[in-house]
Amino acid sequence: MNKHLKIVCVLTFLVIDVSAQSLKLSLSDVIEMAKEQSPSAKIEETRKETRYWSFRQFKSNYNPGLYLLGDLPGYNRDFNENRLDNGEIVYQPREQLSSSLSLGLQQPIAATGGTVSINSTVNQFRDLTFDSRRYNNTLFNIRLNQPIFGFNELKWDKQTEPLRYEESKRSYVEEMEAISQRATELYFDYLTAQIDLQIAKYNLANNDTIYNIQQGRYNIGTSSRDELLQVELQLLTSRQGVTQASLDMKTTKLRLTSYIGLQGGANSELELLSPQELPEFDIPLEQAIIYAKQNRADYIAFERNKLEAKREVDRAKSQRFQTNLNASFGLNKAGTSFSNSYSDPNDQQRVNVSLYVPILDWGRSKSRVQIALAQQQLSEYTLAQGIQNFEQEIITNVSRFEVLRAQVEIAKKSDEVAQERYDVTQNRYLIGKNDITNLNIALKEKDEKKRSYLSALRAFWTAYFDLRRLTLYDFLNKELLYQIED
Repeated sequence: MNKHLKIVCVLTFLVIDVSAQSLKLSLSDVIEMAKEQSPSAKIEETRKETRYWSFRQFKSNYNPGLYLLGDLPGYNRDFNENRLDNGEIVYQPREQLSSSLSLGLQQPIAATGGTVSINSTVNQFRDLTFDSRRYNNTLFNIRLNQPIFGFNELKWDKQTEPLRYEESKRSYVEEMEAISQRATELYFDYLTAQIDLQIAKYNLANNDTIYNIQQGRYNIGTSSRDELLQVELQLLTSRQGVTQASLDMKTTKLRLTSYIGLQGGANSELELLSPQELPEFDIPLEQAIIYAKQNRADYIAFERNKLEAKREVDRAKSQRFQTNLNASFGLNKAGTSFSNSYSDPNDQQRVNVSLYVPILDWGRSKSRVQIALAQQQLSEYTLAQGIQNFEQEIITNVSRFEVLRAQVEIAKKSDEVAQERYDVTQNRYLIGKNDITNLNIALKEKDEKKRSYLSALRAFWTAYFDLRRLTLYDFLNKELLYQIED
């Protein structure tokens, strides 16, 4: 009978093995697929590209811009009111065409926040009624628009936007590590369901054999009706367990294949290969903190937030009063023909200074400055707390990681011991030296220790990828996950 039971168990695993030959994936396979083709990875790639073009747009704000402005010939036909010398008003018809074209080059001044531009303009007016033409041309015109004591957006952007872009590049790597972590969780969800189904089928085969044995013992009077019913109940529970495990496997498989972007994964056979030996590597706490400070996007964000708080204070102070200087110099000429309008041009000069100084604003300007200063102080306190929490998170995760490694080893040994105990208890039951209650206890412990081992593996690998995300450093291969560009 013992030999028969072992043959049934072996056949059960052979059936499972053969049915899952289509696609076998390891943990690293699942993670690579998630990084390359998952919807989450594609979203992060799109965000990365968006941030890149936003940075390109920022840089273009400091470059000169060449523009062409114009009005196509506009036609006007109406009656114009005209008062004669004797006071009589007459309405005379008029028919006119007018057009203009301007070519300009504009350069922002990052140091002062102003702009300087060079422009050339051609204006044409034609009276169709009297068949006359007029041209008013500006050969060139140099203009300067300069705020005095005003807020310089270009100066502050030059400090904050490179940090924002660098932050975004590091955030992309962190998000990819978060994808690895999420893929690991889904991997172990499905692996657990896969093992649960194997356990359920294994237990069903064993309980079916045990039921036949118990029924034979009952028929010859060596077992009670109560023991037979207990074994039958165990058999029914095993069947229910197979049904539930099959459903859980389908559900977790769908979540996994959808996340990693596996086309047709829900309809194909899929088997996950369980991680075996844990890799040997150390995670020194001091190095983890150093890598985190050097590589994490959060530390770039801390510096950027400080600058942005200072920028808002500067903005509030500049709003107390505003002064703008506008100056221009050029050569201008009008004539009845296009060529005449460019001969012997005249100087064209303009200078004006505009002021805005509130005499009585009931403390609004002062309030804006004080609010900005308070926000700056709050930002500094928040950043100090954020840095402290950040370092505490690294310390906690590094300390927890070593505990998780030890737990995996203990769980693995417990799984092996529980399996051996069950085999011994089963053999003693088959020869009549153990009762069904002890066998069920051993069976329950075997299943629990198997699941505990998988749970420990899951916690270990999830923590590993979380540490990679926190430090942007691969302690296993001893390499940086993000390289700072020159």
